[in-house]
Amino acid sequence: MTAQAAFPATITDQYFEGERPLYALHDTVLEGLRIGVGESALKHGQSLLVRNSEFAGKYPFWHCDGVTVEHSLFRPGARAAIWYSENMLMRGCTVEAPKMFRRMRGLTVENCRFPDAAETLWNCEQVKLRNVVLDGADYVLMNGIDLEVEGMTLQGNYSFQDARNVTVRNSHLASKDAFWGAENVTVTDCVLDGEFLGWHSKNLRLVNCTIRGTQPLCYATDLVMENCRMDENADLAFEYSTLQAEITTPVTSVKNPAGGHIRAPRIGEVILDENCRNPGACKIETAAH
Repeated sequence: MTAQAAFPATITDQYFEGERPLYALHDTVLEGLRIGVGESALKHGQSLLVRNSEFAGKYPFWHCDGVTVEHSLFRPGARAAIWYSENMLMRGCTVEAPKMFRRMRGLTVENCRFPDAAETLWNCEQVKLRNVVLDGADYVLMNGIDLEVEGMTLQGNYSFQDARNVTVRNSHLASKDAFWGAENVTVTDCVLDGEFLGWHSKNLRLVNCTIRGTQPLCYATDLVMENCRMDENADLAFEYSTLQAEITTPVTSVKNPAGGHIRAPRIGEVILDENCRNPGACKIETAAH
């Protein structure tokens, strides 16, 4: 996609505005493109390489296929810029517009920054994110399927809600309600900072992770924790969860686990109250690591 020789046409340093000025454009390099006020500038585009460009109008890349966008800027007016598209690569871009990427398939995003990532990456499949910064990222990656994330910094709540088949590595998520209802998720070498982590998840596996925030990992089914750390504020953990947990730090409190095994150096309080569904079903062991 990045070899200019593969494209028979080039458009350089041009400004367009209005509705659909480059509709159904294909097999073209666009260098220094500027899209002003208007809608759907490149709708139904195919096999495009876009570089060093700026977008200020709405919906520029809807229903596109085979597009690469490099070192470009999406202004706030370019909200909902890329929806319903396939086989797309975005590299080295800054996206100031919210609601980027909906119902995408085959998307790779590398070395990009999203200062306002609210409601970004909804209902997307086969997504790879590498070295991406997402701020203001409430409800990001909701309902995603087959997601691979490496080196992401995320600030925003309700991330990965109802996502399936996810791997996250070497990332920092500051996100309340992260992985709520998610299924088949593996998180490795990450910091997970936020309340109510992983509630109602299924097959969530945490490896070498740091957990922060109250009431983490409740109502989870088949939770696995390997060599994980829990901060003091990660209290009232594991209510009604089934789990296998190896924790390397003291745990402030555990409440009404439903079954499995928890091992930690020390647990400050084990709460089995009148709401405990199956007292004794979860083996709780304190032993030095």
